[in-house]
Amino acid sequence: MIAGVILAAGESRRMGFPKPLLPYKGTTFLGHLIDVLRGQVDPLIIVLGHNADRIPVLLGATVVINHNYHLGQLSSLQAAISNLKSATLVCLVDHPCIERPLVEKLIQTYEQHRPPVLIPTYRGRRGHPMIFSEELFPELLAAPLDQGARVVVRRHQAMELPVEDEGILLDLDDPESYKRVTGLPVPSA
Repeated sequence: MIAGVILAAGESRRMGFPKPLLPYKGTTFLGHLIDVLRGQVDPLIIVLGHNADRIPVLLGATVVINHNYHLGQLSSLQAAISNLKSATLVCLVDHPCIERPLVEKLIQTYEQHRPPVLIPTYRGRRGHPMIFSEELFPELLAAPLDQGARVVVRRHQAMELPVEDEGILLDLDDPESYKRVTGLPVPSA
């Protein structure tokens, strides 16, 4: 089975409020992503860092603390995959606008074709979540932190999966984007 990782370790500086805890669809960004992934991936790993003590313990998920979260997103991905042995679907906590059918389609496509990287696209634009083959883990673990995972993605023939789900592009990382998508103001910290 494919593993699932939710990267949620960042400082949320632009948002001014911990993104994993932002209200979304009757739960939170993190809660929604867990609901979307639960039962479709195993194990389910959540990488926390900044404000980790404010995030409630989550049933059915393994929490990994990235003490080096300030080094960027790749450091969180490295913390997650360092002990994994299977292909991994990687979600970003500030891209919560996905649903179960999208994840199911990504997993089915990955299992049929086994590309090094599977990336959903909407109208020709790449989005999230992505699936990384376990064969790329050594490269991801050795990649320069300042260049992120994209340096590894560029070295390989990524398979693109066109989808009719604009949510793969929606990066809710500031109060304006959050309000535009949810209609809600960012809560007070």
